[in-house]
Amino acid sequence: MIVILKPKTPKEQVEEVIDEVAKLGYKPHPIYGELQTVVAAIGDERTHHTLESLIVLPQVERVMPVQKRYKLASRESQDGDTVVDVDGVRIGNGHFALMAGPCSVESEEQLLSTARAVKARGAQILRGGAYKPRTSPYEFQGLGKEGLRLLDVARRETGLKIITEVLSERDVELVGDTADILQIGARNAQNYRLLIECARSRKPVLLKRGMSERIEEWLLAAEYLLANGNPNVLLCERGIRTFETYTRNTLDLAAVAIAKKESHLPVIVDPSQGCGRADLVRVLCRGAVAMGADGLLIEVHPHPAEALSDGQQQVDFEVFSRLVEDLPPFLAAASRTLA
Repeated sequence: MIVILKPKTPKEQVEEVIDEVAKLGYKPHPIYGELQTVVAAIGDERTHHTLESLIVLPQVERVMPVQKRYKLASRESQDGDTVVDVDGVRIGNGHFALMAGPCSVESEEQLLSTARAVKARGAQILRGGAYKPRTSPYEFQGLGKEGLRLLDVARRETGLKIITEVLSERDVELVGDTADILQIGARNAQNYRLLIECARSRKPVLLKRGMSERIEEWLLAAEYLLANGNPNVLLCERGIRTFETYTRNTLDLAAVAIAKKESHLPVIVDPSQGCGRADLVRVLCRGAVAMGADGLLIEVHPHPAEALSDGQQQVDFEVFSRLVEDLPPFLAAASRTLA
């Protein structure tokens, strides 16, 4: 970090700052200018106390971090893009993943018909919520353990990998017995105990961006997973809450480009949650791929009008088929390959 002192700070006050920097575990390196002095603090910010507290000293003008706060998620931490291997399905560094399935697991017939349909159209991973976080306690909350059993049935029949959401740290082991990817939803994006427990599972984790979360906060949440020993992290942009009411959320495709620039982690886009409207999902998928996304997470239902949750944003099998047919030129332009 760099501590910038106010112009014409007396030498004894400069020495006071140097002493404080040293006490906090950094090696101070003062740079004396004609009007202003800067103290460069050399040390690893991950293991030392933050120097931002020095702003309380009257001679300190501001404190600037040099390293990014998300050390392990940053591109500075490694060369090249991370590839997450989901039991043979590779995601990242040119490997594109198509994840599709219903918002909620509702019945065996609903899930298996969807699994067969999305696999026939190129999906490698089946999404489906066994546990559903709902705004109202009176809305369908998912089938719970029965939903996990049905997801396992679908995997054994189709060979698709499974992604499903885990809501609580006490459920990580239970959900992990079925899921190939643990999904952390927008409501839990900064539930740090859950992040740590998911990291300890060593399962691949898809981390959705919180609905009011800044990009830096999203990457710092990923840092919790990485710092606790799990390198298999997928970032997921799923739309943020804005003043706009035409769509349920505002899908932030700029965040995809920024995340790809700032981080080596694969970035997935959920266009279904991203807009909340089935009629916009196709075009948003094209946009996401064009922006460099490493995968799509799409809600597909055999009869969206009959869905027990979020039917308005789920596409049917015919629309999903056309959506997949749209993708090859965009994948080619973005140097992505669909397994």
